[in-house]
Amino acid sequence: MIHKKEVKNSKKKDSLIKNGNVRELPIKRPSQIPPTFGQKASDTLTKYAGSWGFIIGFLVFLLIWMAINAYGWVHSWDPYPFILLNLVLSCLAAIQAPIILMSQNRAAQKDRQRAEYDYAVNRKSEREIQRIIKQLTRIENRFLKNKD
Repeated sequence: MIHKKEVKNSKKKDSLIKNGNVRELPIKRPSQIPPTFGQKASDTLTKYAGSWGFIIGFLVFLLIWMAINAYGWVHSWDPYPFILLNLVLSCLAAIQAPIILMSQNRAAQKDRQRAEYDYAVNRKSEREIQRIIKQLTRIENRFLKNKD
């Protein structure tokens, strides 16, 4: 469903393009928009948490935790059902999931901005091509007129 605001913004962009004011379009390249501290942090965490290094390292941590507690070394602070380990894992998942979602939302926002920028560039290219075709048609008509 297209919202009225989106249609209005689209018409505004089209009118700016038609009037030849493409340089004044309110679109920035995604690379020109500086990320905030939170965005940088979520991107960094997502990059690290989604790596094989993190998965293998965390698996080693879990195995060590279980081994120490299962064999009773260090006075077994978390006996067999590993309730404390479950709590740690639940807290990690509760904190990590929203941060990863923020990073995904940022990626989607960048993609949308790229698409808007590409659309504006394509519209400008289309206008330029139409202008060149008109100019070539005028030149061809003059040439044919002078040839006769």
